[in-house]
Amino acid sequence: MVKKVYFIVEGLRESDEFETLVSYIQTTHKIEPTMHTSNDIFEDVLEDSLFLVYLSDEEIKNFFTNHLEADMRMGIVPNETCPNTIKSYGISKDVFEAIDDTFNEELLSQVDVLTCNENIVFDSVVVGDMHGMNRWDFNEQNRFGKIKIFFNNLTKIKFQSYTLTTGKEEKITTVASGITVVEHNKASEKNNFGDDLPIHDGKLNAFVLAPTSLLSYLWYLISIFFYQRISLLTLPKSLGFIKTSKLTIESSSSIDYMLDANLLSAQSIELIVAQNSLNIHLGRKMLDEVKVGESPTDEKDIINVKAMPHGEISNILIEGKIPLFKKASEEDFHELFLNLRSNASFSSVFLILTLLSTLLATTGLFANSSPVIIGAMILAPLMGPIVSLAMGVTRGSGALLVNSIKTLAIGVSMALLFSCILTLILPLGQITPEMQARVNPNLLDLMVAIFSGIAGAYAYSKEEIAKSLAGVAIAVALVPPLSITGIGIGLGNVDVIYGSFLLFITNLIGITLSAALTFIVLGFAPVKRAKKGLFYTFVMMVLISIPLVISFKGMVEHNRILSKLETLHSLTLENERVDLVILNLENKSESVTINLEAVSTKPLAAKDYQSIKRSFQEKIDKKVILKILPEVIVE
Repeated sequence: MVKKVYFIVEGLRESDEFETLVSYIQTTHKIEPTMHTSNDIFEDVLEDSLFLVYLSDEEIKNFFTNHLEADMRMGIVPNETCPNTIKSYGISKDVFEAIDDTFNEELLSQVDVLTCNENIVFDSVVVGDMHGMNRWDFNEQNRFGKIKIFFNNLTKIKFQSYTLTTGKEEKITTVASGITVVEHNKASEKNNFGDDLPIHDGKLNAFVLAPTSLLSYLWYLISIFFYQRISLLTLPKSLGFIKTSKLTIESSSSIDYMLDANLLSAQSIELIVAQNSLNIHLGRKMLDEVKVGESPTDEKDIINVKAMPHGEISNILIEGKIPLFKKASEEDFHELFLNLRSNASFSSVFLILTLLSTLLATTGLFANSSPVIIGAMILAPLMGPIVSLAMGVTRGSGALLVNSIKTLAIGVSMALLFSCILTLILPLGQITPEMQARVNPNLLDLMVAIFSGIAGAYAYSKEEIAKSLAGVAIAVALVPPLSITGIGIGLGNVDVIYGSFLLFITNLIGITLSAALTFIVLGFAPVKRAKKGLFYTFVMMVLISIPLVISFKGMVEHNRILSKLETLHSLTLENERVDLVILNLENKSESVTINLEAVSTKPLAAKDYQSIKRSFQEKIDKKVILKILPEVIVE
């Protein structure tokens, strides 16, 4: 129960509204307030006293500074000169409603106070340029204005080196374009933060903007300018995040920063959170914050700066040469390179797995068994040296190229030899559907190889998803084409040898080129260094694409003809229904040969066959040759 009210007021005392407020307090809450200024110091204040603060933002900061840690109940009376205070504590803009809230015991709460170089912060501290996060007028822009600001920011990014020291003395040295620090935030407010940041946890929240590539910077700008919300769960990789009780920001040069939109400069910035240092009646929209404040706080700091630049990339960014793709760290590259160098080396394990997968694939192809063939794909070790070859192309590493090619050559030779030997041993000579499916490669197979190469390079570069390599091996199917080539050699079938080996070469070149490009995108080599290897690989891909394009055109034409014939499921000949089933179709330059099954209840005459042919000829603009297999159903 409030028994005494201290009304803290300065220049606003002369306003007409002030007299109205005093009268409202007297009539509604039955208390006569006493008048004081923000410079007055209060000691030995009674528990049932209330301090109504009717000041500007700067005057409120001064009053709070003089009474930090004092056991005083305070309430904010809103006015046009304290917008930051109103926003920070959720004060109602309706002055009478706000006064009622100051007498509401349920809204009284201990709150944290953030100071920056001993100055109280209500909204935020922004160091440098946050490119969108510190645009105070952005939400008022129309769509054209937002797009204009977006492209202006795209060309103006600059970096400065900083040393950040947390409350637990952990030092982070990095370069950044900007740093935004806030103490608390309501997700419902109109700002860039999509999460509630508590007012009682004794921590500040620092967002560090440090894109390491143009692509990551572009994604950050899209998030800010078009989505306009930043969530701690899905932070753009360009943003680092630090949650701590104290943060010191230092730099070798002067630091320009904005404190609640006021431009300042200093050699170092010290940000400190004084936990539960003020007793304030929050606005009613902050009632949930009052309840949260009753629960224990988490003492742990959060430091999420793994994606922040350091080492060589820091110097590149300071010089203003932000790369198109992210440059991988030395640690990442060292670990990946050791792995790929191991994969490029020939070993007994590689040889045994190659032989076993080849024998398994050959057996599965003759048995026409998809599960057996899939097992051979998973077992095959060929993906490793191919990805190593891609890294050799990317980095221009002669040793890696030579070792990869040597290992692949041995693996391919052994696969061809043993599949040929097994074919000669087995008393089988029939080309099965599983074999037939792999002797007519086209552009779709090249696309599979390209996507598999991207997936393979990405999986090798990310240890946490290396388990996905089995799926990549299944998708690209390296061993079955080689096994079919060996089968073709054993059977003396030139068409089988040509088609299956073309598929293997397609896979090899497609994976190599796409994996090399993926390594460049992931930052493992500059484009300049990879130009020569990429050029030769691209030329080879263009050469193998010629027969693939021809084959793909044939496939498209085949599908076009089938589409025209899809309505010919049956014909009625002399009141008798004849069902037609297309078994196979061979499209040549001047004619189309169709293997057809004709199902009827009585034998067909010669004229019936001619009628069927005319029906097909009407659908196709080429000469039609029918090979009809009659089937008579006797009921």
